[in-house]
Amino acid sequence: MCGIVGYVGDPAIQSGALDIGLDALARMEYRGYDSAGIAVVRPGELEVEKKAGKLANLLETIETDGRDRFAGATCIGHTRWATHGRPNDTNAHPHVSFDGKAAIVHNGIIENFAELRAEIEAAGIELASETDSEVAAHLVALAYNAGPTAGDFEASALSVLRRLEGAFTLLFTHVDEPGTIVAGRRSTPLIVGVGDNEMFLGSDVAGFIAHTRQAVELGQDNVVVITKDAYRVMDFDGTPAEGRPFTIDWDLEAAEKGGFDSFMMKEIYEQPAAVRDTLAGHFVDGRVILDEQRLSDDDLRQVEKVFVVACGSAYHSGLLAKYAIEHWVRLPVEIEVASEFRYRDPVLDRQTLVVAVSQSGETADTLEAVRHAKSQGARVLAVCNTNGSQIPRESDAVLYTHAGPEIGVASTKAFLAQVAANYIVGLALAQARGTKYPDEIESIVDQLEEIPAKIEKVLELKDQVHELAEELGPIPTMLFLGRHVGYPVALEGALKLKELAYIHAEGFPAGELKHGPIALIEEGLPVVVVVPSPQGREILHSKIVTNIQEIRARGARTIVIAEEGDEAVKPYANALLEIPASGTLLQPLLSTVPLQFLSAEIARQCGNTDIDKPRNLAKSVTVE
Repeated sequence: MCGIVGYVGDPAIQSGALDIGLDALARMEYRGYDSAGIAVVRPGELEVEKKAGKLANLLETIETDGRDRFAGATCIGHTRWATHGRPNDTNAHPHVSFDGKAAIVHNGIIENFAELRAEIEAAGIELASETDSEVAAHLVALAYNAGPTAGDFEASALSVLRRLEGAFTLLFTHVDEPGTIVAGRRSTPLIVGVGDNEMFLGSDVAGFIAHTRQAVELGQDNVVVITKDAYRVMDFDGTPAEGRPFTIDWDLEAAEKGGFDSFMMKEIYEQPAAVRDTLAGHFVDGRVILDEQRLSDDDLRQVEKVFVVACGSAYHSGLLAKYAIEHWVRLPVEIEVASEFRYRDPVLDRQTLVVAVSQSGETADTLEAVRHAKSQGARVLAVCNTNGSQIPRESDAVLYTHAGPEIGVASTKAFLAQVAANYIVGLALAQARGTKYPDEIESIVDQLEEIPAKIEKVLELKDQVHELAEELGPIPTMLFLGRHVGYPVALEGALKLKELAYIHAEGFPAGELKHGPIALIEEGLPVVVVVPSPQGREILHSKIVTNIQEIRARGARTIVIAEEGDEAVKPYANALLEIPASGTLLQPLLSTVPLQFLSAEIARQCGNTDIDKPRNLAKSVTVE
């Protein structure tokens, strides 16, 4: 989830592009802070500067080297959230073509970059970076220099966009057309800003809201060509299309949050994209693949036991991984709180696979668990959201969750991305060990790929949850119940409520209700119940319906999350939140979302107006 900016202004104002581009990058830095870069284009010349780390490093370099070399009226810029290649100066954007005349910035993943890279290398071009993005710069130069689109910048850019697979936004510039930017998008965001004798591009409106409130939203597979005084929209084939003009009525702070009142709420709505991007590129030619796979199928076949180590929400994602891996792979799985792992002297050897789940890749307890596992000879597979961080570097294999930066301290989209990634790990093990046939794996992958659209539907519950929270008002406590995969969802719901509303909340396995927790039930107590699908796991469903009846009979206020059309639960639900049907193991990717809404809304009822920064908590715990 990188930040992209573009600008074309009046050539008479030679310093305008640099100033506006850097200001836009500052407002986009929340989208990626691994590196930043800018390219200024003028007739026959291209000036590029890019630096690893935060934007301040780029600004310092520009000031030290002198701003005069960046005279020009057109620029593209980028703040990076690394996906392919570690965060360093070389992998930072913009990327420049082999002839030094074209430059690009890119957000997303080019899934067929390996074959495109091979084609470019076969043409005698040496790529400088480890990224998937750089191929686009060389391809547009090749298309412009020779062949049917030679000398036509717009046609050359279109020809490249048509060849790309994946989810991406790309901005193209060329020194022969210094007053033009060509940009295309597929499944990742891009907005046009319409100014007076100047035009803007941005991943969101925060990049240009200081200069104009007139904007144009682009559709899927749309291309826009901007000059200082006009824009044209088309599809990838060059057929004219229509963007959707709108007026921005947010202030700058709201613009940075996408119009939402908090980053957390914005990130809840980004979950379909986070899951989609995490799944992308991991099922190729009928095989499940990881991002960095230094473990062979033979290595995975030798595994006799799996440990998942994690903290907080990542631990709950690990509990869900246990259900999937044991069901699909028939291997025993233990879930460990990372802070306890090395102190209890776990039994580890070369036949043990340790899956370390960490959003930041720097979580101190999880990092120490990884090091302990490695010292005992175990193999380690990291599930992480941050490319190049410490835990992936010390692991034998890596699967990255492509959730993008998560600003809200209470994890939402990173958690769902971890759940999706853990399922990919389970499928990779099933593939290597032959416990699932290829067509069975493909069927599960197909079901996973339907999940983002189903999450979109769950997001429609926001208003219903808001009304429910208003009815509840400030509450002192809440309980969460679930069976099977619903139990980890119940734990995650309780954790979110503790983090945000600062009230007591607990999650229980519903089957344990009569072994103690039922003593807590009293008149009016809100109890959330996560109901498994009635399809395929009928016994689980019937038992939890009985649990709902038991707590309802004792005066509890039941808030039930169940699949659409589940008639059995309706008589016993004071409030019913319906989610689309899905496979039992995949349901947590849907049932978690209403609980995120509910926690945020109850937090406001309890007086917490800043849900992005819960008291006493930090985003990344880097000390034990």
